[in-house]
Amino acid sequence: MEKREINPTDWLTAFNINHGIEVTGAQRVLYLSGQTPNDAEGAPLHAGDLVAQFQAAWDNLKAALAAAGMGPSNIVRMNMYTTDVPAFMASAGDLVPIFAGDGCKPVSTLLGVASLFQPEVMIELEATAVA
Repeated sequence: MEKREINPTDWLTAFNINHGIEVTGAQRVLYLSGQTPNDAEGAPLHAGDLVAQFQAAWDNLKAALAAAGMGPSNIVRMNMYTTDVPAFMASAGDLVPIFAGDGCKPVSTLLGVASLFQPEVMIELEATAVA
């Protein structure tokens, strides 16, 4: 499998995100539901702390990838849903290293939403991975 980054401009690379990714030779595609900062019993973690919630959601996403025999470098798309876009952008310097440090450089969309499935949840990460 080969991945080719498509970046007609460089501005997204500051966020460790590509404009596009071309994949050739992949044999498997994994579509992941949105992963949230919830523990194994479904209880929300880190109320009011966007960075800690992002880390917990990212850890849950990595666990789902591992269950399929994949890792963060297999992610080609990661959509991020948040209830607070201004807080997300203000925290980008802390959030980007969480996934960049694990070798994930996806295409992505940041979506602001009024609420997620639990009032305490501020972030949800949805991904597509290839292998």
